[in-house]
Amino acid sequence: MRLMQFQIDDMIKAALAEDINYIDVTTDYLVDEDKIDTAQYVAKADGILCGIEMALRVFTLLDPAATFDVYIQDGEKVRKGDIIARMTAHTRALLKGERTALNILQHLSGIATATNKCVKLVEGTKASVCDTRKTLPGLRIFQKYAVTVGGGKNHRYNLSDCAMLKDTHLDAYGSITGAVNALREKMGHTVKIEVEVGTLEELKEALEVGCEIIMLDNMSCEDMAKAVEITAGRAKLEASGNVTEETIADIAKTGVDIISLGALTHSVKAFDISMKMVKQ
Repeated sequence: MRLMQFQIDDMIKAALAEDINYIDVTTDYLVDEDKIDTAQYVAKADGILCGIEMALRVFTLLDPAATFDVYIQDGEKVRKGDIIARMTAHTRALLKGERTALNILQHLSGIATATNKCVKLVEGTKASVCDTRKTLPGLRIFQKYAVTVGGGKNHRYNLSDCAMLKDTHLDAYGSITGAVNALREKMGHTVKIEVEVGTLEELKEALEVGCEIIMLDNMSCEDMAKAVEITAGRAKLEASGNVTEETIADIAKTGVDIISLGALTHSVKAFDISMKMVKQ
């Protein structure tokens, strides 16, 4: 997955406008506008790096003359104490961009690190680890990028990507069969249908009506294993609900195709990185 430069710049400009407004009272009154310094990113934990080019772009937008030495790239392992990159720029730009750049780098590296841990926990099974739409408003494409950097895969990006019948849709419309047939009468031939089921009986109904993807919602591992046997490859099976690092390996062993975790994006812990000025 590759991000477009205009997407990155729009996000950064919005973040900088939120943080600086029209003046940085501390920096603009304290530091001479011609002063130049070097700062560096130092890792304070072990994990997977993500967002380094976005973080450095913050300083370029504040100071087009900024230069960088990057030692660790997105997707690479980082160890506690590693120097990730050095930035040389006008001191005002370094200080004004410090928090915005770190927010990006720490958040995305946290997602990549958490994703990579889950990916490793399901190694040796057929299951793929993927995200959900439980993302922060305005940051979805960046959070989903971080999931791919960590070795995971992306679920749908938005409501236009796939017809997904959740329990709320079914409660509002009626039966699985009726809802699927109604969708097929109206939607284009390129759109797949996924339906959420909570019981094996609902699974059988979804299979009979020909759903391409079936989400097993909060099922026990025993029932998921039965679902895999019943499905016999006729649809992709996605396990969802209460998936944690403690349970994901057992879920993968049931034979499901996909395991989705909202926690990868909605409640991930930020990766610990600090910016330090290099003393001359």
